[in-house]
Amino acid sequence: MTLRTIGFSFLSFVLGVVLFATISSRAHVQDDRAADREAIRAHIDSIFQAFIKKDPAALRAMHAQNWLGYLDNSGRMLKGVNDYMDWNQVDPKSPYGMQSYKFREFDMIFKGDAAFVCFVADVESNWPGAPPHRVLQICDFYTKNDGKWIQNGSDTGLHQESLEEQLATPRPLGDQMKKRLLDAREAVWRSWFAGDRPTLEKLIPDETIAIEWGNKNWSNRQAILDGSVQFAKSGGKLLKLEFPKTEIQVYGPTAIIYSNYSYDLEQGGQRSTHSGWVTEVFVNRKGQWVNPGWHLDSGK
Repeated sequence: MTLRTIGFSFLSFVLGVVLFATISSRAHVQDDRAADREAIRAHIDSIFQAFIKKDPAALRAMHAQNWLGYLDNSGRMLKGVNDYMDWNQVDPKSPYGMQSYKFREFDMIFKGDAAFVCFVADVESNWPGAPPHRVLQICDFYTKNDGKWIQNGSDTGLHQESLEEQLATPRPLGDQMKKRLLDAREAVWRSWFAGDRPTLEKLIPDETIAIEWGNKNWSNRQAILDGSVQFAKSGGKLLKLEFPKTEIQVYGPTAIIYSNYSYDLEQGGQRSTHSGWVTEVFVNRKGQWVNPGWHLDSGK
């Protein structure tokens, strides 16, 4: 065996040792992460189980004291475990709550003793007035303290699948909101006949489209405002306005109103009565119902 052969064999041996050590090291790291993955997955399972079992003590213990994040429909940042618990209101005596769950798209990434976890959960619940099935899209932040993983924060919201289903499902309208809607509808009619442009401008948005009887051309916002001013300048007055029958459908922030209408006008000393059917669209924007469209029929 030559010196060159001996050198080559030694070099091959060294490279083999380094490669083996690298593979072993990586395998060890992967094993550590696999264990961490399993621990975090089990921890999240335990949180869901605490909701199902209505166990507030267990739920509190699984979240860090300085927990920070957003929960479904919270509408604001929740700060600290007390805020988290106050929002969730887990009551062992309540007949309502989460019934079951199933995870999908579950994954996580690590940076030292921190982990960012993303998953989708199909949740079955029996909350009154709420859909029994929801799909939640969740991102959790975990840290490892004294060898144990704990949740430090979360961003929980409805998955697009549930959002679309929610918007396509008719929803009830509370008495107070219904009154505000019908008040807005009546304000549109009365302000038009009164030539009250400032009120109309608040209630009729730029994109408004209207189809009215006796008008071959569809009206836009400007035509509607101009028509209101012209009617008021002509001396016309609204004497009576009634909606004998009204039905309402609500989808998300949009309400569709179906009505019979009847009104009396005075123009040039002459009184006239008008009646028919109307379909009106209203959208709730920042707490204000606005009227971007309608179809008016004279009933003749």
